[in-house]
Amino acid sequence: MGGLSPRTFLRDYWQKKPLLIRRALPNFQGLLTREELIKFAGQEDAQSRLISQKNDHWVVKHGPLISQDFSSKKKPWTLLVHDVNHFYSSARDLLLKFRFIPYARLDDLMISYASKGGGIGPHIDSYDVFLLQGQGAKRWKISSQQDTRLIEDVPLKILRKFVPEQEWVLESGDMLYLPPNYAHQGVAENDCMTYSIGFRAPSHQELMVQFLIYMQDCIKADGWYRDPDLPLQANPASISSTMFRQAKTIVNKIKWQNVDIENFLGIYLTEPKSHVFFNRPANPLSQKNFIQQVKKSGVQLDLKSRMLVRKNNLFVNGESYEMSLGARHVLASFADDQKIAPCNALDEEISKLLYQWYEYGYIILINEVNC
Repeated sequence: MGGLSPRTFLRDYWQKKPLLIRRALPNFQGLLTREELIKFAGQEDAQSRLISQKNDHWVVKHGPLISQDFSSKKKPWTLLVHDVNHFYSSARDLLLKFRFIPYARLDDLMISYASKGGGIGPHIDSYDVFLLQGQGAKRWKISSQQDTRLIEDVPLKILRKFVPEQEWVLESGDMLYLPPNYAHQGVAENDCMTYSIGFRAPSHQELMVQFLIYMQDCIKADGWYRDPDLPLQANPASISSTMFRQAKTIVNKIKWQNVDIENFLGIYLTEPKSHVFFNRPANPLSQKNFIQQVKKSGVQLDLKSRMLVRKNNLFVNGESYEMSLGARHVLASFADDQKIAPCNALDEEISKLLYQWYEYGYIILINEVNC
């Protein structure tokens, strides 16, 4: 953080103003080569986009991508690959450098490769982002402008008018933090790679809608709509005041408690994205042998897993588990550290949960860690 303590950064910059950090990671050259990133973009479960521009004409192609998609590119182009932390332990290790921001806010690591002159146009993101430069150099221009109008009829959300206020060239190891809704544009000075550490920021609309969806499985109500004294109605197409009042009374019975909001948040924030699937072990160990291996080598979350804690509830990939006081210390530490070191302090409750998650593909033995 350029000499700033996490506490100072959160107080003075987080969601307040941009911060340029020279040599944030002095020896950082990146995690993947250009060829490795292009190969990864060809996988079915990778979320990738190839973007090119000629004058004012933008073209976006969604993955999986093949080598011919790149060999024919003569004009500047940019490859974006999301959720790289789901596939490379080195990518998760990079994200863990930002653990001074709660995991509940962390989204993913996106890697972009841009040929000289490549970029995706001036735009605004609704979330916080750290832009860490890998190999090569990229010129960033930023603006606090309030004009958010977009160019129409293009496949990207590009600002119609962009008025830069500050400008820098980032080289390997440099990093730029941008708070939400700060206009920015990056253009490759040469062939380069940028690592974007993004943080989720759901809209109020999304939170409300998702909470109501969650509540539909929690509501229990008896009774049926009744109108034994139904009067003759002159206009059969009209909804009567009597029906409205009864419906209002029924709907007003919907109530929720703090515990409902707590459970919703844990489930919602750990729910895997729609494209995420877990690989169950092909030849699972018996529970006894599995626990012996955990005690010997330890266990860690699968790279795609998300785990959060609220009081005595543990949330794993959209599921809720109530912890006893005896298990809470071990499991809460598991959520913080993303792993359990070799350990003999595994009681029956913890052993049963770990084995269940192992069978689901949520956790893996440390000697089987993704490369």
